[in-house]
Amino acid sequence: MYETLKTILPHNFLKSNEYIFRKIIYLFYKGTNKQCPVCEKKLRKFILLKNGETLCPYCGSLPRHRRLWTLISPFLKAGISVLDFSPPLCFYKKLKSFTAIQYRATDFEKEFTADLRLDITNIHLSSNSVDLVLCYHVLEHIKEDEKAMRELYRILKSSGKCFIQTPFKEGDIFEDFSIKSKKERKLHFGQEDHVRIYSIASLKARLEDVGFKIEVLQFSEKEENYFGFSTNETVLIATK
Repeated sequence: MYETLKTILPHNFLKSNEYIFRKIIYLFYKGTNKQCPVCEKKLRKFILLKNGETLCPYCGSLPRHRRLWTLISPFLKAGISVLDFSPPLCFYKKLKSFTAIQYRATDFEKEFTADLRLDITNIHLSSNSVDLVLCYHVLEHIKEDEKAMRELYRILKSSGKCFIQTPFKEGDIFEDFSIKSKKERKLHFGQEDHVRIYSIASLKARLEDVGFKIEVLQFSEKEENYFGFSTNETVLIATK
């Protein structure tokens, strides 16, 4: 049903009426077998997308969003500041409802709902001013990624945490800035607007080069799991 609606209805119409459609679609998936940790709705099952990922019918979270939510939830204390780069709508709505925290969402390309339009390579925020930074599936889009990493390091408080994830490959990092066409980028990097693909070790090393201390979290789940997490996933937590 979800994929059918995406095919037959105009994108702008779906986007402007997303909340209504999700409430309706949710009724077909309501149950007790699964639960989305972001919206906390219990489900019969998640929506299976064509790319193999699973989508929450109510809030639209993907597996990586659901995992990240469980990781950051313990840190969402009153008074903290959160900066979220290109946030999924489920995060934006949920974190905006937490009036006891200072939540700011930014998206430079105007593709996501956000409050700010910050350039991650030149972030117009004070040094040591953010407690929690969410930088998920962003750095692989940034040509000057090391400059972006230095900016993330600069704005993060000494007690803060920066949660980072990108697509990963085995072996070494691969980047070639002579590859510019959408077709070639998709072939080499996996997506039309990506400029590189990291390995876990190479991303960790680049982050450490700018001063970060890195904790690598690796998860391996059973294929069927209650919260709809990815079966294999890696998350990097950067601290000063």
